[in-house]
Amino acid sequence: MSETSTAQSPPEPDSESVPVTAIVIGATGVVGRALVDQLAAADHIGKVVSLTRRAVSHDNVKVDNHVLDFEQLHKHRELFQGDCLFSCLGTTRKQAGSIAAQRLVDLDYQLSAAQLAAEQGVKHYLLVSSSGANARSFSPYLKMKGELEQAVLGLSFERISLFRPSLLLGERSDSRVGEKLASQVLPGLCKLPGLSSYRPIRGDQVAAKMVEVSAEEGPVHQCFNLDEVFP
Repeated sequence: MSETSTAQSPPEPDSESVPVTAIVIGATGVVGRALVDQLAAADHIGKVVSLTRRAVSHDNVKVDNHVLDFEQLHKHRELFQGDCLFSCLGTTRKQAGSIAAQRLVDLDYQLSAAQLAAEQGVKHYLLVSSSGANARSFSPYLKMKGELEQAVLGLSFERISLFRPSLLLGERSDSRVGEKLASQVLPGLCKLPGLSSYRPIRGDQVAAKMVEVSAEEGPVHQCFNLDEVFP
């Protein structure tokens, strides 16, 4: 069961309407790579605009990749014209070099993209957040995730869907020894009472749920917690 607001749901889209244009940031990550492929294969999607910091090739003609400097997103407002924004961007403290540099990617870049999308009239915003996201958390990572959630909820999207997975499993371009170890230990450990919300989940599972949600009508605000929604 998911958390929903009591606000009225947006009207169900006409089955004869123009195919959806999906914008994706974070398309090189574990969720993003799977998401772009699944969106391109989805019947309701007519075009996928993939915004990345390095070039990514795709076989599907629906996918249009643009390489951007995320410090200069405001110079590319036209690329944020579409129907849905899927925000999957993220890094680690180790990759970024510091908590401040990680916040730049996980919070600032994503919020800038969300603001541009809202200004350009994008109706549906879908965010990969994190289990335990809380703006008041003592964890810098969970704090920045919670701050981002709070910030985007104040933007003018007609619909916002938040996804809160725990550890994401999948092939990565960078080596994360700690995550590899956790992926081996956590599945068994999380069978214990009270720990189910921290069990790992594959990136393609999260992507599939996001595509499913984008194809259906739903409440204005909806939060998908791992232990309630994902198998």
